[in-house]
Order: sequence, then C-alpha cells, then structure tokens
Amino acid sequence: MTLLLTHSACLDHLTPPGHPERPDRLRAVAEVLGEERFTPLARSEAPEGSLDSVMLCHGELYVGELRHIAPTSGLVYIDGDTSMSPGTWEAVMRGVGGAVAAADAVMSGEHPNAFVAVRPPGHHAEASRPMGFCFFDNAAIAARHAQRKFGIGRVAVVDFDVHHGNGTQDIFWADPSVMYCSTHQMPLFPGTGSRGERGEHDTIVNAPLAPEDGGAQFRSAFDNLILPQLEKFGPELVIISAGFDAHYRDPLASLNLRADDFGWVTRKLLDLADRHAGGRVVSVLEGGYDLQGLKESVAAHVTALMGA
Repeated sequence: MTLLLTHSACLDHLTPPGHPERPDRLRAVAEVLGEERFTPLARSEAPEGSLDSVMLCHGELYVGELRHIAPTSGLVYIDGDTSMSPGTWEAVMRGVGGAVAAADAVMSGEHPNAFVAVRPPGHHAEASRPMGFCFFDNAAIAARHAQRKFGIGRVAVVDFDVHHGNGTQDIFWADPSVMYCSTHQMPLFPGTGSRGERGEHDTIVNAPLAPEDGGAQFRSAFDNLILPQLEKFGPELVIISAGFDAHYRDPLASLNLRADDFGWVTRKLLDLADRHAGGRVVSVLEGGYDLQGLKESVAAHVTALMGA
C-alpha cells in the first residue's frame, strides 16, 4: 500500500502575493488525493526532521545561518525568488522529516513506495545556498539517510521537474554512490543541466529538452538515455524528485507534457525499481504551479504508485 506523507504546517510557509510557490499548491494536491479513488492510500503526518538529517547534505554553518534569519513576523527575502515567513522553518523541517520517514518506511518494507506531499520544494538548494524557492534538498537528504541507516550502496535520484535540480547535482557531483538523472527545459532557470555535466564519476545524467517539447521528446529522453544509464547503475532505492511544472498548463515554463506522461514515467521507474531495488520508490513533490495541471499530474503519478 502506497504511503502518503504530508503536514498542514507546510501551508504556513507564506510567500509574497502573486508568488507561484503558494500554499494553494498543497491544497490542490490534498483535494485531488482526497477523492474516493485514493482511499486505499496509507496516510500519515510528516514528522519534523532533525538537523542531523539536514547536515547529511548541507553544511552546519549554512543550516545555522538559515535558522537564525527565520523571522518571527513578516517576510525575510533571501533572493529575488526565495523568502522566509514565520511558518517557513517548520514547513521546511516537515519536508525533511517526511522524506526521511518515507525512506524508512520503504527501506524497512512497511510500504512498497511513498509520496511525500510537502512544500517548499528542495531540489535547487545547494549544499550551502538556498535558491529557487528551496532551502533544504529533501530528495538528497532521503538518499543519504537511506545509505547511512540501511547500508545500501547505490541510490538513484530521478528528477522530472521542468527546472534542473542544480542543488541535487551539486550535492552528488563527486559521489559515485548516487546517480542523479534529470529531464528539464533548457534554456531556463537555473541555467545548469547541460548534457556535458556528468559529475566526477559519470553518475550525473542530464537530458535537457527544448522549449515546446512534449511527451514524445520526454519519453525518448528516458527510453534512450536515462533508463539505460539507470539499468547499468542498478540502484537499490529510487527517489523521484516529482515536479509537475513540465505540464503544458504551467506558467513558469513551456514544455507540453500531459498527465499521462507523468503516469508513464512513474510506471517506468517502478519497473526499474522492481528489477534492481526490490520495488522501493520514494517520491517527493517539487514544482508544479498551475493548480489544475498539478492536480491532474499528481493523480496520474500517485495512481501509478498505487498500482505497483
């Protein structure tokens, strides 16, 4: 039974008026996953993560500075895109805790897979820098936690958000035990993710897509580049950075994916996990800023997870 982890504290990370990364995103996810077809989901609250978990991927000085500047009122702007409100710190730590708890549940065999519905997202957060709406890299933390606690040798982080996960790439650039794979629109924020960026051990796999590319190009990138590399790597756990902003309705980019493309790639990754990882998959919400597109895409993604 698929595990769903979320927490209402993730609604309390407030952003400026008109900001695309807003609490309504999580309300939209909760609304669609509240439909009768999702009744079989095992539901649990995301616990607060620990600073020890965060520091598996982020420097102690950076973590301390971020904790120090968290406001008790109003908004603190870290850069043009990224700000903190009084509720941000708990929301961020619930994201960390949710990702870690999902890894625990899947690695222990309690659940075959899990979806962590939290915000803010995480994949732009580098080891010592927040950016692009992100503070701590939940998917990366879950990967390192699973390695440390369960002793597994190889983890794959697969990112189909429309923006390249520069933070995840930064964290694992020199780590031969984690393969990071990404499809993303290019050129687009944050400007990283060219095909030539392969890491120190050839474990970074970038498959950039051109503006207006759709499902055919997306599926080809997985079939011809990402999935063959993952097969060779043989991960013992698959973590998905599940951003849904490559949907054709999304306002922040111009790829043309449909909900069934997200269902397709999820099934492909589940099949890969069945062959190499005992079926173990943890999915963590990243982007997706059109509410209707987000609902359709999450529904397709979680339906696929439930069918595993």
